Amino acid sequence: MHIAWLGKKSPFCGNVTYSREVTNALRDLGHQVSFFHFAQDEPPPDNWPADVQEVSIPFLYQFQNVYTIPTLRSKKVLTQALEELQPDVVHASLTLSPLDFLLPEICSELDLPLVATFHPAFDRKLRNFSAGTQHLTYQLYAPCLARYDRVIIFSRLQRAILTKLGVPCDRVVVIPNGVDTEKYSPEPSNLKAELGAERIFLYQGRISPEKNVESLLKAWKQARLGSNTRLVIVGNHGPLAASLIPFYGPEHGILWMGFIADEQRRIEILRGTDVFVLPSLVEGLSLSLLEAMACGIACVATDAGADGEVLEKEAGVVLKTQGVATQLKILLPQLRDHVAWTDALGINARQRVEERYTLSNNIAKVVGLYDELLIEFERTQQVRQYASSTRDRFSSNILRSGRL
Repeated sequence: MHIAWLGKKSPFCGNVTYSREVTNALRDLGHQVSFFHFAQDEPPPDNWPADVQEVSIPFLYQFQNVYTIPTLRSKKVLTQALEELQPDVVHASLTLSPLDFLLPEICSELDLPLVATFHPAFDRKLRNFSAGTQHLTYQLYAPCLARYDRVIIFSRLQRAILTKLGVPCDRVVVIPNGVDTEKYSPEPSNLKAELGAERIFLYQGRISPEKNVESLLKAWKQARLGSNTRLVIVGNHGPLAASLIPFYGPEHGILWMGFIADEQRRIEILRGTDVFVLPSLVEGLSLSLLEAMACGIACVATDAGADGEVLEKEAGVVLKTQGVATQLKILLPQLRDHVAWTDALGINARQRVEERYTLSNNIAKVVGLYDELLIEFERTQQVRQYASSTRDRFSSNILRSGRL
């Protein structure tokens, strides 16, 4: 089938990775993909296919790489492209822009099935300002999502939030993020020899307030884990990083690696890591967490979003989002010293991914959803055609009766 995919190509984030992995997998299965995205003057992310058909949507401004303001022409450009391409399904990996709210109307006019993947982070409780802000995003989007034919979300918790806000439950489908377990797998790594360390802890993600990296850094500094233990930070160096690096540097065993575009290098770092830590205040379902788990690493994450659900029942260590620094200060030395425990957590993490979060299973469910939706649309069109022909015959009979 032909899928028109609306998503992000840059700057690098979880949405970009999701779009790349899913569309690559769909193409590997023989499906045609046309990729719609807001045009950026940046090099494509690692492993981006060179031969995919792309449609650039003009935009005015992108706020902190999160919210995008399109131009007045963007709706026309999008509509004309969809009308010309005539895909079987439109799938929007929602990028948080006004176009998200116009898509149901556009696809309804063109009679195209419309699927959304809704990514925004959340917390099951309004425990902090970030959680409150993200909950507002869900409230704003719910009426719009109710007009999509299907909405893919990543967890049971997300589904409960959206249905409570009025999105019909039969339109909300739980299909978790998936990871390629052949590519992300436990293998030897030279990272420890490279860094001269016996134990390595890792944070990988944006250096932004909602990720709560500062709590990890404070706990690390206070725990004083010794010269043979390193904390590696991988992620974009934004304004927040600039304010943290001067106070948390190599003298504390902290290594800032910045953004790493090379996926194989990121995998090598994961394989050489002993413990992955994700101290977020809000989350969706972290791909970085799943990638670390697939590499057999002991994982620690807060119960924000679906991450607690991923690590439940001894697949990892789950923290509360309140008092993260205090919890980590106690936990970090134990994770350093108890190698057998972290090894067991890594084995459990890998097993959990294989059971629930493989990319192949994810894609099978997405394709199944497309098939189901196309059958539903075909039946709807048949009903419409039958109703139209019946109405025409009835009108014709009335006109004949009038002539008689």
